[in-house]
Amino acid sequence: MNRRSVLAGLAGAAMTMKAAKADTRTPAQLAEAFAATLSAHDMDAFAGLFGDDYVNHQVSAATPAPPPGTPPKQLTVNFFRARLKGLPDLKVSIEAMVATNERCAASFVYEGTHRGVLLGVQPTGKRLRFTSCDIFRVAGGKIVEHWGMGDIAGQLAQMKG
Repeated sequence: MNRRSVLAGLAGAAMTMKAAKADTRTPAQLAEAFAATLSAHDMDAFAGLFGDDYVNHQVSAATPAPPPGTPPKQLTVNFFRARLKGLPDLKVSIEAMVATNERCAASFVYEGTHRGVLLGVQPTGKRLRFTSCDIFRVAGGKIVEHWGMGDIAGQLAQMKG
């Protein structure tokens, strides 16, 4: 056996172990990773938290209807990517959380400075703080369903007030 074969085998084993670890994350660990990846502005890691069959049950009259045919996972990633553009110093934390083996409910706190367009509002330079309450259902170490309510009215009031 040559050195390349051994190294390739070790690299493959490490990738398999990393994937296996990701598949065993608990709902609480996924909620913590949700906050951490957004705070780190790591959208690839954020997207990796969601299963390909992800369903978002949250509907908001304050946001435009999504383009037809866009998968819910991509819509969620796009939504948070836009939030990061509006709040480029965004930090997300968990205020309270309750978790079971399959679900997690968390109150997330978002804090950042309004330096880009957010919810259609031009930058104001104001410091924003708002919350969302979210419920995740987890399967296979991924978020596969979401129910939630974000404080969009509070964000708009802070930007315009």
